[in-house]
Amino acid sequence: MIFISNNISLNDYEVEIHAIRAQGAGGQNVNKVSSAIHLRFDINASSLSDIHKQRLLDSNDSRISKEGVLVIKAQQFRTQEKNKSDAFERLQQFILKATYVSKTRRPTKPSNNARRKRVDQKTQRGKTKLLRGKVEF
Repeated sequence: MIFISNNISLNDYEVEIHAIRAQGAGGQNVNKVSSAIHLRFDINASSLSDIHKQRLLDSNDSRISKEGVLVIKAQQFRTQEKNKSDAFERLQQFILKATYVSKTRRPTKPSNNARRKRVDQKTQRGKTKLLRGKVEF
């Protein structure tokens, strides 16, 4: 069981994990050890609710294929275990980000006291500027 949040969790069989060889420089070991992780998560076949599935599919992320499969490639670390935990963490962050509902904004207006203070400051500033004018004898 993969826990995403308090009310969202995934079954282990919903996520496919394959170990592949990492890209880039790494010395003698890079051509022998499969330390990178290729994580595949089929959004349409998952146990998430329809609302969460639709939000995930609507997000314009290049990691989601046309078939609705999220592909995460983790190769930052040298060990397979760390890359595996990194891939799961990135999956968790992606799902949390897509399922987050922001609060609706209610329009507000300034209080009467704030309006009065603003007008008083403006009149005081105007009086100060008026004193800067030419002095007549």
